[in-house]
Amino acid sequence: MSVSREKIRNVAIIAHVDHGKTTLVDELLKQSGVFRENQEVAERVMDSNDLERERGITILSKNTAINYKGVKINIVDTPGHADFSGEVERVLKMVNGVILVVDAYEGAMPQTKFVLRKALEMSLPVIVCVNKVDRAEARPEEVIDEVLELFLELDADDEQLDCPFLFASAKEGVAAYEPDGEYVDMTPLFETIVNYIPAPDGDEEAPTQMLISTIDYNEYVGRIGIGKIENGTIRVNQDCVVVNAHDPEKNNRVKISKLYEFEGLNKVEVEEAKAGSIVAVSGIADIHIGDTICASDAPDPIPFQKISEPTIAMNFLVNDSPMAGQEGKYVTSRHLRDRLFRELNTDVSLRVEETDSPDCFKVSGRGELHLSVLIENMRREGYEFAVSKAEVLYKTDARGFRLEPMELAVIDVPDEFTGTIIEKLSQRKGELQGMAPTQGGYTRLEFRIPSRGLIGYRGEFLTSTRGNGVMNTIFDEYGPYKGDIQYRKQGSLIAFETGEAITYGLFGAQDRGILFVGPGEKVYAGMVVGQNAKSEDIEVNVCKKKQLTNTRASGSDDALKLTPKKELSLEQALEFIDTDELLEITPKNIRIRKKILDSKERMRANRR
Repeated sequence: MSVSREKIRNVAIIAHVDHGKTTLVDELLKQSGVFRENQEVAERVMDSNDLERERGITILSKNTAINYKGVKINIVDTPGHADFSGEVERVLKMVNGVILVVDAYEGAMPQTKFVLRKALEMSLPVIVCVNKVDRAEARPEEVIDEVLELFLELDADDEQLDCPFLFASAKEGVAAYEPDGEYVDMTPLFETIVNYIPAPDGDEEAPTQMLISTIDYNEYVGRIGIGKIENGTIRVNQDCVVVNAHDPEKNNRVKISKLYEFEGLNKVEVEEAKAGSIVAVSGIADIHIGDTICASDAPDPIPFQKISEPTIAMNFLVNDSPMAGQEGKYVTSRHLRDRLFRELNTDVSLRVEETDSPDCFKVSGRGELHLSVLIENMRREGYEFAVSKAEVLYKTDARGFRLEPMELAVIDVPDEFTGTIIEKLSQRKGELQGMAPTQGGYTRLEFRIPSRGLIGYRGEFLTSTRGNGVMNTIFDEYGPYKGDIQYRKQGSLIAFETGEAITYGLFGAQDRGILFVGPGEKVYAGMVVGQNAKSEDIEVNVCKKKQLTNTRASGSDDALKLTPKKELSLEQALEFIDTDELLEITPKNIRIRKKILDSKERMRANRR
């Protein structure tokens, strides 16, 4: 049964990373009675993918719906990371208002500004929810001022400035109208959504029109298009056409085979749905984000925002190392090609291009995190492949000058580390834009820096601030090329021969730097087994055995003490590799290797 338009509210929850969007949705679901009293519910129930649960981040936007006093509230939970901002831009097309969640301690952050700007540009009403008021260091009063300043900076009109502020602790499941008001449950937030967010507009009598804003993919039914019905009614078995505002050629006749509405966390099959509802449609094989499903006699596409362009690219190659094919299930170029093109089904910010070589694909995305999530997902699915160092995508302006992507970085560090960070980022061509003390002996630094300068910097940043610094970055614009940047001060330790790493050989090599392999691990000639303390690459023999003779010198048989090897995570390895190296990725291991494995060939190439 479809709900009348006046009884529907469509809202998106937007915020900076880690400000508590997903936890807030959890509480709204619990308190609206979606779960049974005795039902076991996972924390952050909306983060359904394993990687999202492990990292505590939302990667894909999710849809859910709850009922409150007879009103159906469709909620879309969006990602906060800048790398997934392509998701946020599209989702806002489906809703009639947003809930902006802001941390009561951190206040307005770069991503808060980005998502708020998008919402204001679309003239969406905003409810501000100051979350985490139960934190000891919470400062809700100051955060209100910061948010209002942000509204002014983004040219909000008087109506937008007069938005409601609520105060909540999503973790505790309570909300109030005033910072020191009465906190009982989430009722203030439910009431504000129903009273402040308008019902969706649209004419139920007009011809059918529905814009696809998100794509879901399911092995059994294929692609599922999700979007809001702008006008008319959509029914199962209805004959429609699919058109696209950016692609005038497109005009495909289709039949709606299944139609779903959202209830709680589930999709429920319905026979028909009216204007204002957010629905999912399956049975249309070639459906893409930005397509409009229309009545067959009135094909009228809805204009749609172009997706932000990728700024960073890396090559995905078939693994050709001496250990190729030993650990992965999918290893050929056909497997790699199919998997990368399948990712385009659901990820709109990604680009995959074929290169001159059939074994190499150029994959472009919004940032290192965006691409590393894809790599990690593929690895878990049993793929084996190699990737090159991330490179930024340049453009040229009308006068032929080279432009590169620039980012804004907002960094919070303990006061004693500010000098170090300013020095390090200046070496990477960063320009300090602002510096201000914040609470608890911290300073906030704002930099404008080339995207290149941030590649491989996060690990070093955490070391420089002893793990106490927080760095947030967001794409700003393309700016003039800033000149060369030296990425890595240290060289690599390269295995001299193929075999098994032996304690004796490792003991001899560990004086040269930090090792990435331990005894018993298989290595091959040209594989990077460690980081040199000096700037040049050197070859080491970690497979070297001790020559046994009859003579014994005193002390020569003492046990050899090895320093524990450094285990690199995927992100650290991606940051570490240099332009002449590749990262070999298998379901069981991550290895760094030189592109040219043969040492004589490598020396010739370096001379050239």
